[in-house]
Amino acid sequence: MEPNTLLDALLDEAGVSRKGLAVRINQAGAARGKSMRYDHSSVIRWVKGQRPRGLVPDLICEILSNRLGRPLTLEDIGMGNPHIQQPSTPLQGFIERSTALWRGDLQQRPDLQTQPVVTGLPAVGPVWEWENPPDDTDVSRAGTPQVRISDVELLITARSHYEQMYRKAGGVTTRGRVVGFLNSETAPLLRGSYSDATGRQLHRAVGGLVAVAGICSYDSDAQGLAQRYFHQALRLAKASGDRAFGGYVIALLVNQALYMREYRQAVAFAEAGLRTAGHAISPALACDLHAMQAKAFSRMGDHTSAHRAMTAAETAYGQIRPDAEPAETSYVQPGLLEANMADALMRLGDMAPATVYAEEAVTTQAHERGRVHRLATLSDCQVRAGDAEQAAATATGVLDSMQGMESQRLRDRLVRLRRSMSSLDSSVTAEVVERIDDTLRIPL
Repeated sequence: MEPNTLLDALLDEAGVSRKGLAVRINQAGAARGKSMRYDHSSVIRWVKGQRPRGLVPDLICEILSNRLGRPLTLEDIGMGNPHIQQPSTPLQGFIERSTALWRGDLQQRPDLQTQPVVTGLPAVGPVWEWENPPDDTDVSRAGTPQVRISDVELLITARSHYEQMYRKAGGVTTRGRVVGFLNSETAPLLRGSYSDATGRQLHRAVGGLVAVAGICSYDSDAQGLAQRYFHQALRLAKASGDRAFGGYVIALLVNQALYMREYRQAVAFAEAGLRTAGHAISPALACDLHAMQAKAFSRMGDHTSAHRAMTAAETAYGQIRPDAEPAETSYVQPGLLEANMADALMRLGDMAPATVYAEEAVTTQAHERGRVHRLATLSDCQVRAGDAEQAAATATGVLDSMQGMESQRLRDRLVRLRRSMSSLDSSVTAEVVERIDDTLRIPL
């Protein structure tokens, strides 16, 4: 039984206490000739996931609809039939579910933090829905407050701010900040009043923030929660009508699939992003999607497909014009392609070209987080070549660059680095292993 985050969020929005809802239900029942004796404990059980019997769910819809001034369905209050698969996600219900998730995350609800990653149709469904009709013909909404373009611009500025914070300090530190902003500033705007034109810009801006929340959740190793944020961002991309942004969100799902070792899914998602974004896709994003496909194929041992994807990535890279790229693809910096090529070639056993690419990636300027990953990839190549001194020196650079960052993904790289350093049985690598152990003892 899963907690009913939708009902919990609606009660909070309506300003109705658990006792207050119980009293109203008893009164509504009496008006219909039904004797009901619900109390606050009953409502607590419903919030925890129990479904009340009889006409109570309908009464809850009626009470909260009157309070909020908008119609609510059983699905809106989290009491619909879970076995009925909706063909598409209506925007109004999606917004309510999304803001309920943000609120639950802000409260650090254990069920959300340990949310499992969905597989099969639930994992593929949001991608399919993004790819296929129907599209949203009108995203306008009546409510309060009145949303202005200056509000949208604030969300865009906030996304950039939190992205930079993530790059410098890591997702563990940044996550609470961006989720707090989603609840305090973003949710009221989504429930506000806006025209179709403004609404599309709003959904695009909110999608950018939600994507950062997903990235931070991924970096904090809350993989199921990260997946839900990525799916939200994809639905917001559809509402905005921005295909290129949807392709960027697909890239986030591809990256997560690689981490989860779902290599065939990573290839399929990347293909969906390339296919559906079509001519709207930016060269930087196309480059990254092809490069991640190469990494997936290399892990499956498919040399031919990996090299074909690497060639496509290089072709797209040559077409990048930074001034024409959307803000989200700024992560595709010089050297990223070389780092990805090194990773793929290393997995294929082509160590000489892998090391050359890794060295090129490290000599190129990158943001703090990118530098850590590039150094770690180069160290992996040096370990495989048996060069203990160079590997140790590069690993020291990894540790120096990580100072001040709180990231579970970077800690994972340290654990793998420690394992490979230990395999060399060298005094210089032993010193690095000792320093890695000291770093890993510091809790996030």
